[in-house]
Amino acid sequence: MIKKLKYLFKKKKIKFYLSNNIKLSIRLNLDGVYIPSFNNKISFNFFPKKKNFQIIGSAHNIKEIKTKEKQGAKTIFLSPLFKTNKSSYYLNICRFSLLAKKTNKNIIALGGINQFNYKKLFLLNIHGFASISFFKNIDKFNLNRIIIKHKNYLNNLAK
Repeated sequence: MIKKLKYLFKKKKIKFYLSNNIKLSIRLNLDGVYIPSFNNKISFNFFPKKKNFQIIGSAHNIKEIKTKEKQGAKTIFLSPLFKTNKSSYYLNICRFSLLAKKTNKNIIALGGINQFNYKKLFLLNIHGFASISFFKNIDKFNLNRIIIKHKNYLNNLAK
């Protein structure tokens, strides 16, 4: 099944990351591996990887951020930024920003992002954001405006 998905994703030019199994990701020549926040093994850096192989991971606090750095993650999903239905705990803009400054890795904002609070993302130094409910509840026109706005924001940061 993974090989079929790999073929389909490659055809559509979509990157394919397998969760929590670096050996299989390398053996199947995938784009990378995703390491969840609960996985704190440091042994990920000892596997021979292809040139463009990426390790990405998730974190909720400074300890998990430092663990992801030791594991070789190039991108870290930091969550939850805003309040979600799943949990009453969330970082908020200030704590999120302080945590993001503790690393030089690419930070992706995650958790509780919706059409009412997404503008606050522009206050943060992030590489991107991810949200299921936000994209489910927004029309195509507004989504294009948001994507263009975020690209302009990233370009201005790079200057």
